[in-house]
Amino acid sequence: MKKVAVIGAGISGIASAIRLAVRGFDVTVFEINENPGGKINQIEYNGFRFDTGPSLFTLPELVDELFMLSGSKYTLQYTQLEEACQYFYEDGMVINAYIDLEKFNHELTEKLGEDNSALKRYLKKSEELYKLTSRVFIFKSIHLLRNYFSMDFLKSALKSYKLNAFQTMHAANLKRFKNPKTIQLFDRYATYNGSNPYKAPGTLNIIAHLENNLGAFFPDKGMYNIVEELVKLAELQGVKFNYKAKVESLLINNSVVEGVKVNGQDFFADFVVNSTDVNNFYKFILKDHTLLKQTLQHEKSSSAIIFYWGINHAFENVHLHNILFAENYQEEFEYLFDKKMIYHDPTVYIFVSAKQVPTDAPQGKENWFVMINAPENVGQNWESCLQEARKNMVQKINRMLKTDIEQYIEFEHVASPVTIENTTASYHGSLYGNSSNDMFAAFNRHANFSRKYNGLYFTGGSVHPGGGIPLCLASAKIATDILLHHDKR
Repeated sequence: MKKVAVIGAGISGIASAIRLAVRGFDVTVFEINENPGGKINQIEYNGFRFDTGPSLFTLPELVDELFMLSGSKYTLQYTQLEEACQYFYEDGMVINAYIDLEKFNHELTEKLGEDNSALKRYLKKSEELYKLTSRVFIFKSIHLLRNYFSMDFLKSALKSYKLNAFQTMHAANLKRFKNPKTIQLFDRYATYNGSNPYKAPGTLNIIAHLENNLGAFFPDKGMYNIVEELVKLAELQGVKFNYKAKVESLLINNSVVEGVKVNGQDFFADFVVNSTDVNNFYKFILKDHTLLKQTLQHEKSSSAIIFYWGINHAFENVHLHNILFAENYQEEFEYLFDKKMIYHDPTVYIFVSAKQVPTDAPQGKENWFVMINAPENVGQNWESCLQEARKNMVQKINRMLKTDIEQYIEFEHVASPVTIENTTASYHGSLYGNSSNDMFAAFNRHANFSRKYNGLYFTGGSVHPGGGIPLCLASAKIATDILLHHDKR
């Protein structure tokens, strides 16, 4: 059996391990932390459980596929949500983004005065974007010449004028809706990969298709259960997980990767799959200055400041996913990407998994994941930033939810770009690797294989096709398919 060493037990690393084990490889995963998951992790304290990272689950069939490939009787249990998100505006307006499109459309027409067919036209366009791009840019490598001769690429190329690549997300949304609140709601999807809707290409409006047409879901035991179930599946396939295992370097002979050095010991393997942040991989593991310089020349995505609050109260007006919008959205993004500063009136995201999983908090209490977008870590005074951010977030929550939230906080844990960088090895705390703030961003992402070192492959949010659970799972499929193709030669 040929051996594969996987660096990192994030979701893309686990998915890669499963795909390769199913094909008969002897797979070992090395994870520097004490437990798997990477950015998908959890905190437990005194009856409260918090998912620490991604909180939205779309394209669950990508997880289902891993179980089907393995022929397993087990699977992940999840439920389709009736509402994707609840949006709050400063003037008191509240919009519920129902999965039922008739109900969602009613919200937009009755409350925001949109045309009755505007949402339908918008989501039809979003679906068209997805169909034109998914088989070319999401589930295939854009770094292999052979993929440009496929029928899927030809169809996409012939209709490239429909991809909205030459206008921003915001500009595209301006043409389809008339109320600034609706435009802001759909502009927000740029944050799903840490980008700026006033710079990112309109092609990214495909995200609306995933959430509104295909549906938003939630695992019955919380987001971290995705990791737990996939690790069980991997172990059933014979995958071995080594925790507290620091990969220090690669074993290379004449540009051929022969394994990894872990905790001072050589581990020989026929292939190596890296699922950690590619920038830190080149900085600390491969130590290739030339390749590091190439990866660092592109703008990084946003990071986050997150407060995990154990709340001694149950709020009826707070749902599973909630957004408290900034009044000046464009200025907020200017602060994040141009000034690299915390905005004084941030958009606040509140995620309460106990609304869907009651055991995530003691009875009568709630587990609040309270997040704002933050710039990447470039040496800001984060102690001061955290104090200022907390004050602004509390004031905004109190004002828009008409409460005094601090009196209910009985537990608090904080994550910042610095702690995110330290715990997940994400370069500068950037959550999604490169941003998508220009039309060539997709092509600037690192390939899923190395052109310089034979036997080296890449998965995860910092490489093609990008960050977030669906794209990380897609990257695992792309990288392992390329590995299997190379193994046949």
